[in-house]
Amino acid sequence: MVQGRGQNGTKPRAVGILERIWTTRTSWTTVGDGEFFCPECGGDRNFRRRTGRRRLAVLGVPLLSRGAAGPVVECAACETHFGTDVLDHPTTTRFSAMLRDAVHTVALAVLAAGGTSSRTVTATAAATVRAAGYDDCTEEQLITLIEALAADTGRFLTDTEADPCGAALAIELHESLEPLAPHLAPAGRESILLQGARIALADGPYSPAEREVLTTVGGALQLCTDDVARLLAAARTPS
Repeated sequence: MVQGRGQNGTKPRAVGILERIWTTRTSWTTVGDGEFFCPECGGDRNFRRRTGRRRLAVLGVPLLSRGAAGPVVECAACETHFGTDVLDHPTTTRFSAMLRDAVHTVALAVLAAGGTSSRTVTATAAATVRAAGYDDCTEEQLITLIEALAADTGRFLTDTEADPCGAALAIELHESLEPLAPHLAPAGRESILLQGARIALADGPYSPAEREVLTTVGGALQLCTDDVARLLAAARTPS
């Protein structure tokens, strides 16, 4: 007959004694380390990547192997164990850099599609990039970079009217935005698209090339077609 718990919810004395005699212990070995975003601490922390071996212990003496444990990621601060997929989440520092680079790439893509002849557009683009974290960004720097990219055959478009969002430009946007999108709330993804839209609208309505680029931006940010259309229309409405 199996003994249940006592009236106060505690384990029977005999069960407690057996657990002290027969236990399973895990011996951990560190196989790597680094920095990650710890969900338990809520910030960037050092981690240890560990694998282990489970053993049945009698009176504290390991005897029989019970198989492998892990691998796990152990926070060096709180010592909580996580699955290795926790490393897929960027650190706060890395996330900030990814966000900054995403806005910079979108600004360049819009300028490449719409041109840099309008000072209103280049000023808006520079202000957007500075707000994202590139504090020293100037209009002249963006124009110089666009000219250099245009001279780099195959990187950006040479005929925007014939093909307003060519394969090279689409790849550039997807490489910058797709890794970031899963870590952004919907409002954050929409914000990046709207920043690009406001650059395009700084000198008037969207050109076909600008609209095509912004549609590609929305797709790379995992926004559905209807949401992209709604946001591009909303950006045209004065606040």
